[in-house]
Amino acid sequence: MKIAVIGGTGLIGSQVVKILNTRGHEAIPHSPSTGLDLLSRKGLPEALAGADVVVNLTNSPTFDEASPAFFQTSMDNLLTDAAAAGVGHAVVLSIVGADQVPDLVYYRAKVLQENILKAGPIPYSIVRATQFFEFVDAALSWTADESTVRLPTTLVQPIAAADVAHAVADVSAGAPLRGTRNVAGPEVFALDELGRITLAARGDDRTVVTDNSAGMFAAASGDALIAKDGAAIAKTTYREWLAR
Repeated sequence: MKIAVIGGTGLIGSQVVKILNTRGHEAIPHSPSTGLDLLSRKGLPEALAGADVVVNLTNSPTFDEASPAFFQTSMDNLLTDAAAAGVGHAVVLSIVGADQVPDLVYYRAKVLQENILKAGPIPYSIVRATQFFEFVDAALSWTADESTVRLPTTLVQPIAAADVAHAVADVSAGAPLRGTRNVAGPEVFALDELGRITLAARGDDRTVVTDNSAGMFAAASGDALIAKDGAAIAKTTYREWLAR
């Protein structure tokens, strides 16, 4: 199959392209660095020409109030041009629990993206993943200073980006789900506990201070970000990933 991977040079996209090509598909990466602009549609018809599947792994440049407009415009453009090109399957990567955290505008924007896809003209699949191992350091940096890192006790179930990429590749090469597949890591942590594990592994002597108002994930309560029954559980543990 010919598969257009939009956002195909990023953390997940570059791995998806490699996996699909190794399996014998023709996966082609498209991104601003290859001349594609989803918002203006520059390069989009060309990227979709002859594609059987389009995988959308693009992300809003910001997590703020501008993110809904980004997903509205980018999805409208993508679906319009994909339908014109005769693409038979559209895949989007989203977030486990996105609909359970309405106080986060970025999560509302991801739900909007999903809903546009569901209402669109192309058979679709949604892959929802939990937070990536690779983003833990960024989450720590949001509320850190020279001596402390403030983190809430929010429950998270992080997953390796490589495992997410395999899940996206599997769905992209299959028949449209016309629904959602959830993927998650094998372990649940309180975010402050995850911070302590991470700092210790890095040899970082800063102290983690539990603060349930700190950072973006403070807006999530209970098990909002935890995969529910029926999710695919990846094998890579956080400590295994850290050790690599």
